Amino acid sequence: MSSHLPQTVRSDARDNRARILDAARAVFGEEGLSAPMREVARHAGVGPATLYRHFPTKQALIAETFAEQRRACHAAVRDALADPDPWHGFRTLIERICELHAHSRGFADAFMTAFPEAMDFAADRERTVHAVGELARRAQGAGQLRPGFVVDDLVLMLMAHRGLQDTPPAARITASRRFAAYVIEAFSAAPQTAAPTPLPPAPRLGAG
Repeated sequence: MSSHLPQTVRSDARDNRARILDAARAVFGEEGLSAPMREVARHAGVGPATLYRHFPTKQALIAETFAEQRRACHAAVRDALADPDPWHGFRTLIERICELHAHSRGFADAFMTAFPEAMDFAADRERTVHAVGELARRAQGAGQLRPGFVVDDLVLMLMAHRGLQDTPPAARITASRRFAAYVIEAFSAAPQTAAPTPLPPAPRLGAG
């Protein structure tokens, strides 16, 4: 009987860890990184001691909670830089970063390094900024990106995009896609044609 105890303990520990991470994604995703650790523990149905046994610091919990989003961000940067069409790579990177941010207030906070606990994400932001700068140089050289674009415009765009976190969750992704489309249109150096690219659907945000 005792021989099964270690395996049971390991199974319980794995279950607790999974519940904690699911809870952290939900809590940080909706409330942002300012949400306290005790709220994550309560949402996971575990005690604070169990939470801190798995994640001794908030920084460790944040890093693990958003590991998947970080991998997706790295892939978006890699794919954009590898795209033979710099304007397509630029546009796609803007769209993918906006969508990642729209899915989670916590990831947006971490990416923008709004909290000390998220400083590990500074490298992700620098990697993305560098990629946008490289893509911008290529796209401007091809005459597709307006000459006045500077990399700080990306940060300005993301700051504005964070305002979408106040929209209802059901409308947030739709709003983000439309926002990204407008931003990309503003960045384009190409003149408007008689048949411009259709915008994504508009979200229902107002009354009626």
